[in-house]
Amino acid sequence: MLGGGSFTAQNKILPGAYINFVSAASSVAVLSDRGTAAIPLEFGWGPEKEAFIVTAQDYQERCQEIFGYPADAPQMWMIRELFRNLTKGIFYRLNAGVKAACDYGQARYSGVRGKDLTLVVSANVDDSTKFDVRTLLDRKEVDHQTVAAATELTDNRYVVFKKDATLAATAGMPFNGGTDGDAVTGEDYARFLAKMESHTFQTLCCPSMDDAVKAVFAEYTKRMRDEAGVKFQTVMYRNAGADYEGIISVENKAAEQEQGLVYWTTGAQAACAVNKTNENRVYDGELTVDVDYTQGQLSAGVRSGKFMFHRVSDDVRVLMDINTLTTFTEEKGEDFSGNQTVRVLDQIGNDIASMFNTKYLGIMPNDDAGRVSLWNDIVTYNKELARLRAIEAVEAKEITVGRGNSKRSVVVNCPVTPINCMSQLYMTVVVS
Repeated sequence: MLGGGSFTAQNKILPGAYINFVSAASSVAVLSDRGTAAIPLEFGWGPEKEAFIVTAQDYQERCQEIFGYPADAPQMWMIRELFRNLTKGIFYRLNAGVKAACDYGQARYSGVRGKDLTLVVSANVDDSTKFDVRTLLDRKEVDHQTVAAATELTDNRYVVFKKDATLAATAGMPFNGGTDGDAVTGEDYARFLAKMESHTFQTLCCPSMDDAVKAVFAEYTKRMRDEAGVKFQTVMYRNAGADYEGIISVENKAAEQEQGLVYWTTGAQAACAVNKTNENRVYDGELTVDVDYTQGQLSAGVRSGKFMFHRVSDDVRVLMDINTLTTFTEEKGEDFSGNQTVRVLDQIGNDIASMFNTKYLGIMPNDDAGRVSLWNDIVTYNKELARLRAIEAVEAKEITVGRGNSKRSVVVNCPVTPINCMSQLYMTVVVS
């Protein structure tokens, strides 16, 4: 019998055909999706002290199940502001209070929203030994079960039933005692930030007005960007002194909630494409924006690193898509103050790191062939960015991948020039 099968080394004894089937190496040029933000909330419903993910589709189809309120409820304004642009939100409820309850059940989550629940128990018209148990929220039915005893009840999205209760007909048993809990502290925000270290997002929302909390968010952003290599930007209210490309400081007040514009800005920044800018973008939210600024104040605000809105005819628009970086160095010039530049560089950093970690780390040998493969992937990725007009075209020969100081390391040099959208027009008209 002849030998056969696959081979690792050319050391077979028997004659035969030894054939390996492998896929041709393919270059990757996949840009990671944008549109994800991390948001801490003080709310009257929802999972307490844990992260939960909501996509734009979830929000559209199951808003009340998730947040406890329909999308058009007054309590939902900040969620609406976010999802005008957001494709995915990583939410975290900061507060935890008391769960509302009645004799037959307890609200699934703590908060004042639980007090809007009512249970209605009535005899079943077809079987007198059974009961119809209806869960109402704002007097609208959200669940209906027919059971012989409480032990048969299945917990629903809003109520955890008391299985040891004795069912009896009732016209309506309201829930009582639900509270939102104590005021949120800096510790609550710190726990939120710790939870976010295991998630991936483009923007982080800081809705707090407390300077100490804003300082914690700023330090967290710097540590994650500069030490952990996790690239995102944090949106907060009036902290232009941060002087850092990772911090966006919203300057304008909103009448409904002073710092309310951080929510729309968080969503808009997260969802902005790598080859786009938010500059001159129309604010399409529902807040009343204070745009009472002179041209001099707007110019001074831009020089100070403030993200500002201004009025153009009947519209409220973003003045310039900038962050708080105002101190420029040889390593970080003025270009780094523009969020479009930062978006491009962050996208490259995150995508190349992801590609290396999934395709090369612990998998690809660090030899000439392995480094050529990595070089080819990086070149292909940069060509895709150039095709999207996010960066200037890169000469392949300018990108280098070499062996590092150890057998396990590689050193990559990848010069890029981000492209920005047109912002200023200087034109001379010669009249003859």
